[in-house]
Amino acid sequence: MTRSRRTSMEGFATLLLWFSFFSILIISGAVDTITAPQFIRDGETIVSTDGSFELGFFSPNNSTNRFVGIWFKKISPPTIVWVANRDIPLVDSSGILKVTDTGILTVINGNDSVIWSSNSTRLAQNPFAQLLDSGNLVVRNGNDYNQENFLWQSFDYPCDTILPGMEFGINLETGLDRYLTSWKSSNDPSRGDYTARFDPRGFPEIVVMKDSVEQFRSGPWNGLYFSGIPHAITDRYYTYNFVFNDKEIYYSFEPPDSRVVSRLVLDQNGSLQGFIWINQSHGFVPKFPKEWAVADWSNGCVRRTQLDCQNGDRFLKYSGIKLPATRNSWFNRSMTLEECKMECLKNCSCVAYANLDIKLGGSGCLLWFGDLIDIKEYNQNGQDIYIRLASSEIGQLGSSKKKKLRYIAGSVLLAVMLLLGLSLTVCLRRKNKLRRQGRLGHNLERNDTTECQTDPEIPLFDYATIANATNNFSISNKLGEGGFGPVYKVTIV
Repeated sequence: MTRSRRTSMEGFATLLLWFSFFSILIISGAVDTITAPQFIRDGETIVSTDGSFELGFFSPNNSTNRFVGIWFKKISPPTIVWVANRDIPLVDSSGILKVTDTGILTVINGNDSVIWSSNSTRLAQNPFAQLLDSGNLVVRNGNDYNQENFLWQSFDYPCDTILPGMEFGINLETGLDRYLTSWKSSNDPSRGDYTARFDPRGFPEIVVMKDSVEQFRSGPWNGLYFSGIPHAITDRYYTYNFVFNDKEIYYSFEPPDSRVVSRLVLDQNGSLQGFIWINQSHGFVPKFPKEWAVADWSNGCVRRTQLDCQNGDRFLKYSGIKLPATRNSWFNRSMTLEECKMECLKNCSCVAYANLDIKLGGSGCLLWFGDLIDIKEYNQNGQDIYIRLASSEIGQLGSSKKKKLRYIAGSVLLAVMLLLGLSLTVCLRRKNKLRRQGRLGHNLERNDTTECQTDPEIPLFDYATIANATNNFSISNKLGEGGFGPVYKVTIV
C-alpha cells in the first residue's frame, strides 16, 4: 500500500512536470527563434523581439497555395516583405519549417520532401534561426551575434522588397548580388517579369529590366539621391547610405525614428515604389494621411476622438518627450503634480500638463492650452507629459494592457508550476534513494532472515537517523558501493 501511494505520487509529479512544461511552450509561443532540430508547423509563427515582424505560413489574397514568409505584424492587412519558397508553393497546410543540425533552413511538404532550403558552407555549431527586429531572418551559431559570422540571412536574398538596413547591391569579392524581382501577380509571389539591380559597369546605377529589356535607369548617386529620381525624399526625412569601393556596391536607408515603418518595393508593373506607415501616439491620427504617406508630417496629428469635458476626460502619460511650445501655457511654481492635474481638469481648454521643474522628484505646474506644437520623442532623456484624451481612448488602452498583464501572469504561474513539479520529482526520487539505502543497511545488521521475509513492512529510517548512525556518512563506516550508491555500516540502537 505504501509503495502504491509512493508510485502514484511519482506519477503525479511527473505528469505535473510535463503538463507545466508543455503549457509554458504553448503560452510562450511568440518566440523569435527556431532551434535545431525544432520546427514550426502551418499555423504557428515566430515574432521578432519588438513585435514588428512575424514569420509563418500564409496564402496571398485569393490563392489557396501556402508559402513561408515574413510580414509586418503591426500593419493590417499583413504586408509580405519576404518569401522563402516563392517559386514552389505548398498545396496544403501540411508543411513545416525547420533548422537542420548543419544550419540549413528547410521547408518540407506533407510527403517529407524538401521543397526549399537555404545554403551555407560554414561550419554549424548549435545553430538556430532568429527573426531580428529589422525583419532579417538569420541562421547563426550559438551565442555568436557577429553579423559577419551569420551562416545565412534573408537580407542576402531579397524578393521584391528592400527594408531599412538592408544592403541592396553587389559584393564584388564574393559575387553575391542582392537584387529585387517582382511578384508575378498579387496572388502569386513567384518571380515575375521585372528585376531591379545595380549595373556595376562604369559608375554604378540602378537599372530596372523587363526580362532582358531595360525599362528605367536611376542615374548616378549625386551625394543626396540618384539623379534620375529628383523627386525622391531628401535626407531630412531619411538617412541614406551609398557605398562604392573595391569590395562592394550597395544602397541602404534608415527611417528617422522607430515610429516610421517603411519599405521600397518593385511592383508587378516594374515600378519602384516607397511605402511609409507611421505609428501614431495613442488617441491621435494624421491630419492629412496622404501627406504622411510621402513623409510630410508638417501638419501633424488630430485627435481620433474629440474631448468631452462634461462627461469626463482622462490623461495619458508620455515619457521621453521634448515638451511642446509654451506660447499658450500657464505655470505655477509651487503646485504638486496632482494639484497640477486637478487644475487642468477644471479647465476644459487645458490639453496637457507637466512638472515645471524635474529636480528632486519634480515640482511646479505647467499647463498647455490649444494645439500642442513641436513635440518630439527622444530615445533617452526627455520629460514626462500628461496629455488629455477622451475617456474612451484610455479605456481601449487599458483593455490592451489588461490582456498583456493576464498573459504575463499566466506565463509566471505556469513557470511556478514547472518549478514545483520539478522540485517535487527530485524530492521524491531523493527520498526513495534514502529509503532503499536504509533497507539495505538494516538487512546487513539483522540475522533473523526468516523474520524479514515474513514481515513485508520493513522499517524505514529518516535522513537524520541515517546520518547519525553512519557518523555523518564517515568514510570509516563505508562498506562499499553498488548500483544504488554507497553502502555504510550503521549502528542502530
